[in-house]
Amino acid sequence: MKYVIVSGGVVSGLGKGITISSLGRLLQGCGLRVTAIKIDPYLNVDAGTMSPFEHGEVFVLKDGGEGDLDLGNYERFLNIQLTQDHNITTGKVYREVIARERRGDYLGKTVQVVPHITNEIQDWIERVAQVPVDGSGLVADVCLIEVGGTVGDIESMVFLEALRQFQFRAGNDNILTSFVSLVPVLGVVGEQKTKPTQHGVKELRSLGLSPSVIFCRSSEPLKKATKQKISGFCHVPVDNVLSVHDVNNIYHVPLLLMKQGLHLIIMKQLGLKVVEDKSLVDNSSNNINDLVKVHMPDLGTWSEMAHKVDNFDEKVTIALIGKYNGLSDSYLSVLKALKHSSIYCERDLDVVWVDATMLEENDNQAWSDLKRADGVIVPGGFGNRGFEGKMIAANYCRKNKVPYLGVCLGFQAMVIEFCRNATSDDMKPLLESKQDAPQAAKEYDTTKLLGWSSANSTEFDKSVSHPVVIFMPEIDKENMGGTMRLGARDTAISKFPDGTKSISETIYTSCPWFDVIKEEKVLRVSERHRHRYEVNPEFVEEISSHGLTFVGKDYETGSRMEIAELSRTIHPYYVGCQYHPEFLSRPQRPSPPFLGLLLAACSKLDDFLEKNS
Repeated sequence: MKYVIVSGGVVSGLGKGITISSLGRLLQGCGLRVTAIKIDPYLNVDAGTMSPFEHGEVFVLKDGGEGDLDLGNYERFLNIQLTQDHNITTGKVYREVIARERRGDYLGKTVQVVPHITNEIQDWIERVAQVPVDGSGLVADVCLIEVGGTVGDIESMVFLEALRQFQFRAGNDNILTSFVSLVPVLGVVGEQKTKPTQHGVKELRSLGLSPSVIFCRSSEPLKKATKQKISGFCHVPVDNVLSVHDVNNIYHVPLLLMKQGLHLIIMKQLGLKVVEDKSLVDNSSNNINDLVKVHMPDLGTWSEMAHKVDNFDEKVTIALIGKYNGLSDSYLSVLKALKHSSIYCERDLDVVWVDATMLEENDNQAWSDLKRADGVIVPGGFGNRGFEGKMIAANYCRKNKVPYLGVCLGFQAMVIEFCRNATSDDMKPLLESKQDAPQAAKEYDTTKLLGWSSANSTEFDKSVSHPVVIFMPEIDKENMGGTMRLGARDTAISKFPDGTKSISETIYTSCPWFDVIKEEKVLRVSERHRHRYEVNPEFVEEISSHGLTFVGKDYETGSRMEIAELSRTIHPYYVGCQYHPEFLSRPQRPSPPFLGLLLAACSKLDDFLEKNS
C-alpha cells in the first residue's frame, strides 16, 4: 500500500479536500485504484450532531456514517463509496482506546497518548486502507490521507505525531507527505508573499514531517521567482512547488496538477513503474509484493467535461429555499447535484438563495427571487424555523406549475402543504399565467380537497389534530448522535393507480449509470437517508386518493413513504423524496431526481421522457 498525506497551514478552508480529490482523480487516470481517509481532530465522535453553520453539511455514507463534507468531495471526484471508518476523529479514537482500557486489553499498563493513542491511529489507517471502495472488491493501490485543520493547532498534534511514526511503519518508499499553503497577493503591485508558506512548512518539519510537494493556493498562477523562493526556504525541489491557483471551475484542478507533472513526482517518490502502453497495466492482484504499474494519465473525458462547463451559452436559474443560507457549505452536496445535472442539460447554473424565513415575512426581494426561478429545490433541515416558508414555496410552485423538488424536510413540507391547501381547482389544468406571488401565498380556495388546516408535523406540534408527519417509533428519543434512520435503504417505485408510469420510475430507468433492480411490479433503487420523522401511514390512502400519490415506499415493509408526485397532467414536475439523492450524484452521473428537476426547468423533460418511455 502506498500513502499520500495532505496537511495544510496558514489558514483553514484552503481547499485541501478539492486538492486531495483532484490528486486522486489524477492517479486514477494513471490506472491506479485509490481510497481516501479524512482525519478530523475535533472531539465529536462524528459530524452528526453539529450545526451546519458550525462545520458545513453532514455527508451521509452508505453504511449510515455521518461524516465530514470532504468525504463527499472524495466520493464525487473518485466515484468511490467510503465507510464511517474512513472519517477518523479524536472522539472515535479516544472512545476506542478507553473501551479497550476498560476491558483490560492493555494488561495493567498506564494508558498514554504515546504510544496508545498514536498506535490506535496508525492501526486504524492501516486497517481502513485495506477496505475496497470502488466496487471491484480489490484493495486500493494508494491511500490518500487528509489531516483536517491547520498545522500548529493543538488538537491535531496527536495525529501529526502518529503520522510521523507511521512513516517508519510504512517505509520511505511507500509514503509521500504534501502541504497545502496560502500564497497571498498584497499591495497594488501584486507581490506574491511566501512567508506564510515558509512558516507553515517550518512548523510541519518541526513535528518530524517534511513535505515532498507543496501545493500553493493563490488567486493567480505562481510566478517563477515565487516558486524558487519557496523551494529554497522550504527544502523542496522547485518542480515540486505546484501552483493551485483559481480556475473557472473545480474540474480543472486535476488538469492543472497534471500539467505541472504531479503524477511524475508521485511515481518517482513512491517507486511506481511507468509503462508506455496502457494495455500492459494489470493491477488486479491484491498481493502487496506485486509491483504496481501505472501509465501516463488519461483524463480525456474529464478534460472534455471541464472545458464544456466553461462554454455554456444558456442559463438555468434554480431557487434554493433554505434555512442555513449563511454558509453555502451547509448545502454543498445539493449544490453539486444541481451542478452535475445542469452540466448534463448543457446549461450554466445560477443558484438563487432564498431564505425561507423571508418568505414567511412576505419579503419583496425573497418573492422576487422565487418568481424569477425556472425551478425550485427545498432541501432538508431540522427545526421549526423557516418551515412555513418552505411550505409557502411549495404552495407557490404547485399552483403555478414551477418545477419543484423537495428533499427530506422539503418532501414533508409539500405533503403538509397539500393537506392544508389543495383545492379542486388545483387539480384541473392550472392557469397559464402566474398569480401575484404574495397574494398566491395567502389566497386559498374555499373548495379544499382535504381542508386539514391544522395539518403539521409532530416535530413542531406534538398535539396537532392531523399529524401528517410523525416521529418514527423505533428512533431513540434520548440520544441524538447516530440514532436517525441513516444510510442506504431500498425504495420500491411503483406506477400511478391508473397504471401509467410515474416520473420517478421513468427518470431512474432512463439513467443507465444508476443501479436499479427491475422486479415484476416495482422498480427498486437504493438511496441514502437521514431523518427521524416520516409521513404518517394512517393518512397515506386519503392523501393519495386526492391526487398527491406516494409512488415510492420503503422496500422492506412498504409502510414508509419515500416519494410523492403529482401527475404530469397536473404539474410538469412536482416531486418529493424522503431520502437524500444528492449524496449519490457524481460529475458525469447526475442524480435522477435532480436531473428531472433541471430537465423540467430547462423545458427538456418532455423530450427526455418521450425518448426514454
